[in-house]
Amino acid sequence: MARARIDDGAGRVAVRAALAAGADASRDIRAQAVRYTLQLLAEQAEGNTLEVRVPPFGAVQCVAGPRHTRGTPPNVIETDVATWLDLATGGLTWTDGIATGRIHASGARADLTGHVPVLPL
Repeated sequence: MARARIDDGAGRVAVRAALAAGADASRDIRAQAVRYTLQLLAEQAEGNTLEVRVPPFGAVQCVAGPRHTRGTPPNVIETDVATWLDLATGGLTWTDGIATGRIHASGARADLTGHVPVLPL
């Protein structure tokens, strides 16, 4: 069963609110902001080669290429909420996130170069 799509207006409001409040943003706002930006990533980079995880709020499979179906995915990117929102909105570049250790990437295809930001602000 497919998840309900987050409305663009509500998603953008949540992202702006989460960025403005930072760590003080409510759990609901942070969750909606993360889920909305992951939704945009999945729509803009369709595929199943890479799994992007932002615990505890969500994960998506994206990027065209070989499909993963069982077990631990071979290509995984994981970040915390603040890092993901910075990356998704252009406040952090992919290169800087990897270099500083804020982004954890494993696998030959674990790269979001050209796919982020998904919602430049």
